[in-house]
Formats: sequence, structure tokens, C-alpha cells
Amino acid sequence: MIGRALFALIVALLATPAGAQTYHREDLRIPMREAGAAGLEAMLLRPDAPGRYPLVLLSHGAPRDGRDRAKMTATSQYPVAMEFARRGFAVAVVMRRGYGNSGGGFAENRRGCSDPDYVTPTKTAVRDLKAAIHALSARSDIDGSRIVAVGQSAGGLATVGLAADPPPGLVAAISFAGGRGSRADYDVCRADRLVAAFHTFGKTARVPMLWVYTANDHFFAPPLADKLYAAFTGAGGNADYIHAPAFGKDGHQLFSSAGIPLWTPYVDAFLAQHKLTQRAKPMDLPPLPNLKPPPQLSARGREAFALFLRAGPHKAFAVNPGGYFGWRSGRRSTEDAVAGALEFCRSAGAKDCRIFVVDDKATN
Repeated sequence: MIGRALFALIVALLATPAGAQTYHREDLRIPMREAGAAGLEAMLLRPDAPGRYPLVLLSHGAPRDGRDRAKMTATSQYPVAMEFARRGFAVAVVMRRGYGNSGGGFAENRRGCSDPDYVTPTKTAVRDLKAAIHALSARSDIDGSRIVAVGQSAGGLATVGLAADPPPGLVAAISFAGGRGSRADYDVCRADRLVAAFHTFGKTARVPMLWVYTANDHFFAPPLADKLYAAFTGAGGNADYIHAPAFGKDGHQLFSSAGIPLWTPYVDAFLAQHKLTQRAKPMDLPPLPNLKPPPQLSARGREAFALFLRAGPHKAFAVNPGGYFGWRSGRRSTEDAVAGALEFCRSAGAKDCRIFVVDDKATN
């Protein structure tokens, strides 16, 4: 199933439709007192046409290794943000405090693994999301009366928390693999505390929600996801629950560019159910740069190259004469993207890895 869906996506990605529509992308700093002078890092993406667009607010997850938080960027979410922009939304990817180069320092500490607090850091994340909503709703191109919050993993739990304490204009919310506290595969710090947190938020969450968990989620496996849903809805929470099939090696990564053929139908059905569909048919994807894949790539490598071309800046693709490859996207700088792509290419013992493309320019 995944293979056929991914093949269909690759065909769509490689096609450059005539008269393809264009999009406006903007890097932002969201003002927030607790974030200091730096504010919150953000990216806005919308159709490049005049108008006031309903807002989709995308909230990211949290890496298991805290040292990776500083490496995160808003542009890493570009491919999934594009899917909502194609559907007629203005999409804001907001990095919460302590992630990327947002100011204010990390503010979502859940305490130690033996005694975690999941409610307080979620409420902290909600304050960041509300600050973003307040600032973005004041823009002339945003319709602040129609806001859909979307989050993945820890961002999914933050979205649940936002639904429990909704700002004006929040009309729906979507959580992909929502949760916190996963320190290793199938190992969540005091999972009973996480269940209790979902029960707490369910007491006041009445905004319609969509939850999506996969059969092979290594962070929040189906038995735990079922308990989270039962606790949330048992307390009065309002959510539809999708038990999605297994995706890739770890279904926790469903909400990604590779998962687009699988998760967009769930989103489209949910939007239609709540009369939030903006366009009968999504806009065309923007045209691809005129770059052919390296000839030595296998079919899998060509699929990866197509996904790479749609990824956000900064990005780099590396390959060696034998067809080994590696790529990185959504990085802070081209130098970081190049280093990451080469490291990935060499990770399987490949030699002579060289950079083939940086951002949208071939190197030879």
C-alpha cells in the first residue's frame, strides 16, 4: 500500500503542470514577552494572491535528545505546510521557546522520568501557540476567526492542550501521534501520568479534533494510544480517532513528506466534515527546478531525490559513484545541510560521496 501511494506521489512531484500556481513564503519573528527580543522563529506559507486566509498553525514535536532542539527549523516543515497551503490556508510553522533559534530558553521541562509532569509543559507550549495566534490574527492576510491547529508528537499534545483552552477563532484541531515522554522505542516515562494528562485536557476540550496514530508507532503504540483516547473522550473531549495502518519503519513519522499520500485523505475528510474545505481541488504544486537525478541512483534513490526537490531550504543532496546517497533539508545554513548530507551518505560505509545539489542548484 505504501509503495503504490509513494509511487503516485513521486509521479505528481516530478510533473510540472502548465500554469502552476505560486505561493508566498515568509520568515517571521513572533513577538512574545517570555521569548525576549528574539521572539519565536516562524515561517508563513500561503497562496500568492490577495485575500484573508484561514490559518493553519503547525506545532512541531520534541526530539528525544535535547541537544537536537537547537538544530530544528521552521523550514523543515515546508513540505507538510505546502499541503495545507495548496488547500487554501495560510500556514504558520512556529518554533516554541527553546527550539530552533526562538528566544526565551527551553520552557517545557517535564521533570525526571520517574516523576514526570505532562500537564505543566503542555500548558507552557499552549502559551507559545496562543502568542503566535494573537500576532498572526492581526495580519491583513489572515482570517483569525477560522483557525485550525495541527501538531505532531509533543506538538500534537500541545494541540490537545490548545483545544482544552481555546483562543478565539480556533474552530478545529488535528493531532498526529500526540504525546510526550518517549525516551526509547515503546518506553514512555510513566505512561499512566500521560494518560492522566489527556484525561485532564479532555475535561474542557470541546473543539472538534482529529487524532491519527499508526499501527507501528514506536513512540506511542496502539495500546497506549487507545488509553489516551479513552481517557480524553471519557472526560468529555471531542475527537475522531483514526487507527492508521503501519507506515515505514516507524509510523510515528507518518506526518511527513513521504506520508503525504496517506495522511492527506484523513485531513481532507475531517475538513469537509466540519465545513472547512477551502478549495474543491488543491492548487498545483509549485514547479520543480530543472534538475535530473544522478544517473547512478536506484529506483529508491530517485524517489528520495524527488522528495528532496520538494523539501524546504537549506538542503543538500550527496551521492557517490556506486549510487549511495544522503540528503538533509530544512537546515539552518547551506554549510549545515552539506555536512549533514555527506555524513548521511557516508554512514553506510560509502566512499567518495560528493555534493550533487545545494538548495536548487547543481554543483557540477
